[in-house]
Amino acid sequence: MNGTDPGMAPRPRRIAVLGGTGFVGTAVVSRLAAAGHELRVLTRDPRNGRPLAVLPTVRILRADVHDEPTLRQAFTGCDAVINLVGILNEKGFSGAGFAHAHAELARKTVAQAVAAGATRLLHMSALGAAPEGPSFYLQSKGVAERHVRAAPASLRWTIFRPSVIFGAGDSFMNRFAGLLRLSQGVIPLARAGARFAPIWVDDVAAAFANALDDRLPDGAPLPGGSSVGRAYDLCGPEIFTLGDLVRLAGGSAGIRTRVLPLPDAVARLQARVMDFVPGKPFSTDNYRSLTVDNVCREDGCAPLGIVPASLRALAPTYLRR
Repeated sequence: MNGTDPGMAPRPRRIAVLGGTGFVGTAVVSRLAAAGHELRVLTRDPRNGRPLAVLPTVRILRADVHDEPTLRQAFTGCDAVINLVGILNEKGFSGAGFAHAHAELARKTVAQAVAAGATRLLHMSALGAAPEGPSFYLQSKGVAERHVRAAPASLRWTIFRPSVIFGAGDSFMNRFAGLLRLSQGVIPLARAGARFAPIWVDDVAAAFANALDDRLPDGAPLPGGSSVGRAYDLCGPEIFTLGDLVRLAGGSAGIRTRVLPLPDAVARLQARVMDFVPGKPFSTDNYRSLTVDNVCREDGCAPLGIVPASLRALAPTYLRR
C-alpha cells in the first residue's frame, strides 16, 4: 500500500494530528517523530505542545479543530490525518458536549481530510463504543466510528478501541493514587466489580505507528495483514476489576488501601452529587459507562505486531514517585 518492498522501512509521511498534545497524543507524536515523519499538531493552546515543540519534525499550530476551513487548510499537503480528540466528561448533562467533541469532529475530520486529498485516517475510539451504548460517552464514540466507516474509499481508515490507558502521567491510576493519599487509603467505590484490561500508552502509540503504513519498525509487514478498513480492540495482558486497580494504585504508591464497594443505588447518588463538583472527577455518565465491562473480545495487539506490557509490572515504576 505504500510503495515499499517487504522488509523495507516506510517512507516518511506528512501527518496532521488532532489531540496531539494530550497524554496519548504526546506518546503517538513522539513515536512518529522518532520514525522520521513530519507532524502538524493542531491545538487551541500551543503552550500545551511545548514538550513536543523541541522535536525537529514537529510543528505546533494554533487552531480551532472544530472549524472546517481551518481543518482543510491544515490537512492540505498531508498524507495522513490522526484524530485522538476525546473527553471523559462534558460541561452539561445532555450529551451535546460528547456529540460535539466525538461525533461531530469525526464527521468534519473525514470530510476535510477527503477535501484536502489525504489518503489515510487513523481514528481513536474506545472499547465498548456503540451508538446504543449506555452512556453519552460510548454513544458518541460509536457515532464517530460510523462517520469514519462511511468515508469514501479514497480515505483508507483504521480505528483503535483501547481499554483504559495507563502510563506515567495518566489520569486514571495517578488519580486513584492521589485520592488515596488524601483519604489515608480508604475509598468508597462505585462499580467496584467493573472489569478492565489496561493497556500501556506506549503500546497504543505503537499500534498507531505500525498501522500507518502496515509495517513494523523493521519494515516487515504486519502479522495480521493490512489494517485498512479494520477496527482493533486494544487490551493489556491482565484483567482487573476496578477495585483491583484501586488497590494496585495504592500498593504501587506505598499506601495501605481499603476499598469500600458501594451498592448501585448509593453509587448512582454519589455520581449525581459529583456531577456538580468542579472538574467532574466522577459523573453519572461515567457511572453508566462502568455498567459494561471494558475488556477485549478479540486480541487487536497481535495482528499489529504488539506484545502488550503488564500494568502490574509498570505501575510501581511511576506511581511510587
